[in-house]
Amino acid sequence: MNVRYLFGPNLGALGRRDPEVYGSATLPEIMDEVRARGDALGHVVSWMQSDHEGALIEALLTARDDAIDAVILNAGALTHSSYALRDAIEACGLPVLEVHMSNVAARERFRRNSVISDVCVGSIVGLGAGGYHLALEAMPWIMR
Repeated sequence: MNVRYLFGPNLGALGRRDPEVYGSATLPEIMDEVRARGDALGHVVSWMQSDHEGALIEALLTARDDAIDAVILNAGALTHSSYALRDAIEACGLPVLEVHMSNVAARERFRRNSVISDVCVGSIVGLGAGGYHLALEAMPWIMR
């Protein structure tokens, strides 16, 4: 199965941004581990990070053309505000699983609302980088 991970604004700063919340690993370090786990499970893992909403929308809308089977998305702060991203999730025609490293329900009030959750197949929150690994483990249930 081909799985694309998409990361939104500021996730490229992992490792130096709020390490008490997000840990000290960088996004490339996390994704090297996720890719190795994907290999062990028989998945092909690709990923991209962008601080630009339009790039994420384009990646969602072209995922099918790129032979992607499912998308794992941490939209960062766009989770709480981007109806354009929500529409792209709905339009991409693929299962999209929402993942957040922190427990967004236990943080600032504005982070408690996701405008994308209702068009995603599910959400994994609050498990740090482990959530990205669990997303791979969930693929058999997501693809039913």
